[in-house]
Amino acid sequence: QVQLVESGGGLVQGGGSLRLSCAASGRTFRRGAMGWFRQAPGKEREFLAGINCGGGSTYYADSVKGRFTISRDNAKNTVYLQMNSLKPEDTAVYYCAVRSTPTSTWYHWEIDYWGQGTQVTVSS
Repeated sequence: QVQLVESGGGLVQGGGSLRLSCAASGRTFRRGAMGWFRQAPGKEREFLAGINCGGGSTYYADSVKGRFTISRDNAKNTVYLQMNSLKPEDTAVYYCAVRSTPTSTWYHWEIDYWGQGTQVTVSS
């Protein structure tokens, strides 16, 4: 059974940084893809960043491009999201997302596995 364990969320002041981690267990995803979504209260789940674990291609939403960086450690089956220059509007629950196959589209309905979510709160 696949489990995704997220960590690194918390409270940070505007302009600050956080680093999220997501460790997958139960199977490896070296030929799949791992990414991050977020969902703020009253809003739809939003794609942020994704990486294809085999080739290393990365994808970003315009809202986070230049501020967030996704990376992965295939040996640890772990994906990271480095978040810099955080803004109050980045406040949301952040979810790790995993696909068994690579993708360039990152629609939420294509995701095979979800993490439980970690809260990120950015104060003004």
